[in-house]
Amino acid sequence: MLILASASQSRKKLLESSKIEFIQKSSNFDESSIKEKNISNLALELSFQKAKSISCNIQEIDFPKKFNYGPVEILGCDSIFEFNGIAFGKPSDKQEAFNRWKRMSGEFGFLHTGHTLIFGNFDLTSQVIRVSKEIKKTVSSKVFFCKLQDKEIKSYVDSLEPLYCAGGFALEGRGGKYIEKIEGCFSNVMGLSLPWLRKSLINEGIFT
Repeated sequence: MLILASASQSRKKLLESSKIEFIQKSSNFDESSIKEKNISNLALELSFQKAKSISCNIQEIDFPKKFNYGPVEILGCDSIFEFNGIAFGKPSDKQEAFNRWKRMSGEFGFLHTGHTLIFGNFDLTSQVIRVSKEIKKTVSSKVFFCKLQDKEIKSYVDSLEPLYCAGGFALEGRGGKYIEKIEGCFSNVMGLSLPWLRKSLINEGIFT
């Protein structure tokens, strides 16, 4: 049973469209408690802490009736956009989003997504996860932005979509038409590298 340790709707849709069976549970981990200057390492550490949080609180999950306990895989992810060496999270307001897009217009940045998979067995008696293995990796994709006019940026910012996305854009939303090209994993830009997940599960004998 795969558990997605994230409230992200983008990651949920990626798994659903790929016909991967899973349940979703937000970790509610306090991200501000992690201090790491390297952006790629920060994304990875946050993904690990999210997965670990679910592992430590497994008894709080409402599993489907058909789940007979046993093997469990917990997937933690965290995405951070890097532009000119600076980490861009969600813009705090429309003005910040507009200013960012003015800088990103015609330029490129890197979307780093930290991935952690915790493998284990859910012990029914003790109600804990017996962890057998952990796999961690940051997948990075290079994102190139179109050269935009101010009125295009304003229109996009007014949609409010940038305020809810790491980096201030959503590839799967309105922001998709402002992405010129991507070098690297496509789904990674939406918060989860499906090829990485598939390979990691197959290596452990789990087929999706």
